[in-house]
Amino acid sequence: MCISIMYSTYGLRKRARNNARARKKVQGKLKESKEWLKKNRNKDIHMIMDRFRRSLIGYYNYYCITDNTQNVSNFKDKIENLLFKWLNRRSQRKSFTWDKFRLFLDKYPLPSPRIKVNIYDLRKEISYIL
Repeated sequence: MCISIMYSTYGLRKRARNNARARKKVQGKLKESKEWLKKNRNKDIHMIMDRFRRSLIGYYNYYCITDNTQNVSNFKDKIENLLFKWLNRRSQRKSFTWDKFRLFLDKYPLPSPRIKVNIYDLRKEISYIL
């Protein structure tokens, strides 16, 4: 019994360490996006949206696996909040209300997260290894 408790606490610590790494990676990517947007907020809107579209597609290609769609969706929401914040700081007057920003996103849509790799289907294909 003592050994199983030890292994379960080790597993919990390992999972917490992995979650902390994942959180740091997400926070780093958000910080990088914020800094880029802060420097380039006065550029052409087509260039800004194209950059974030490509960035999100790459993020989805890497992180969109079966059980991670909620975290990826949260990342997209945070990117939208950054866009709203920094595009509103292009002049002394507010450029957007949330309603106008939603219309803006209809015109320049950001991609939605979709599952790229279904890990449960992969297990069927490699079951002889497991």
